[in-house]
Amino acid sequence: MTPPRKRAAYSTPAIHIKRIYDPPSRKDGYRVLVDRIWPRGVKKEMAALDEWLRELAPSTPLRKWFGHDPGRWSEFQKRYRAELRQCKPQLGALRQRAARRPLTLLYGAKDPRFNQAVVIQKVLQGPAAPKS
Repeated sequence: MTPPRKRAAYSTPAIHIKRIYDPPSRKDGYRVLVDRIWPRGVKKEMAALDEWLRELAPSTPLRKWFGHDPGRWSEFQKRYRAELRQCKPQLGALRQRAARRPLTLLYGAKDPRFNQAVVIQKVLQGPAAPKS
């Protein structure tokens, strides 16, 4: 007889990523902008934001170094994850919110594969960091 499989200690919440230039949808749930600077040409009323978490965005030096260069993506993710370790309260709050309803991380970058929202999504969907 095969022993029962153990369940993961966490569940994968519904966390989506979307360009802020795309129209809002009811399916988005809680909408959070994760850019440090406001995206050009977007009116705050039209963004339908629930929250703007500038502090989750990459630092200005890291953002400028990366420059959305796919060749720097791997190193960017490593450095950015290190920065995100300083944002445990904000990440924890987003994780809790995502456990209750869909969460959409909004970004302004043109490339949907190489931006900070992708990294934040992976962090939030991974196991929660142990409390220290």
